[in-house]
Amino acid sequence: MPRTITITKENLIDASVSLLKREGQAALTARKLAKEAGCSTQPIFRAYQNMEELYADVFGVAAKIFSDHCASYPNDSNVPFVNLGLAYISFAQNNKELFRLLFLSDNRYGRSLVELLNGETDFLKAQISLAKEQGCKDPQGLFMKMWMLIHGSACMSLTDDYDLDIYATRSLLEDAERVFA
Repeated sequence: MPRTITITKENLIDASVSLLKREGQAALTARKLAKEAGCSTQPIFRAYQNMEELYADVFGVAAKIFSDHCASYPNDSNVPFVNLGLAYISFAQNNKELFRLLFLSDNRYGRSLVELLNGETDFLKAQISLAKEQGCKDPQGLFMKMWMLIHGSACMSLTDDYDLDIYATRSLLEDAERVFA
């Protein structure tokens, strides 16, 4: 009679994300994952052909966590790219290791930056549409200028060099949009 599989892919993904959040991408090894999941390495390689296949699934879950964060973030500014900026910076501040995986690693597992920012709700697309509706002649150009400020701010938060609160951040982004538009 075959053994019952007690460690599923879902268990391994949950353990991987937990380990990743706590210790970072470099800690996501078969041995550390096995310890986190409470098993040997055998169930990992029964579920996955190799660690790269697991990493791709973990990346997908991290992208979903980011998408859910953006979708649930308060959408209370009518200034283009401010909501995107606030959600993105907040995600970096509260999910440093997931942020590093999604936005600072070399491998995005076939996803572009635009796909990640759009998520499941077309978050970026909605911001570009808002800019168009408000008469912006070059919404993509405005996004690129705003993106440099948004991404730079988020990266500064990883090293605790970003100390603006949400109100100061909102003001900064609104001022930048007026200057760049």
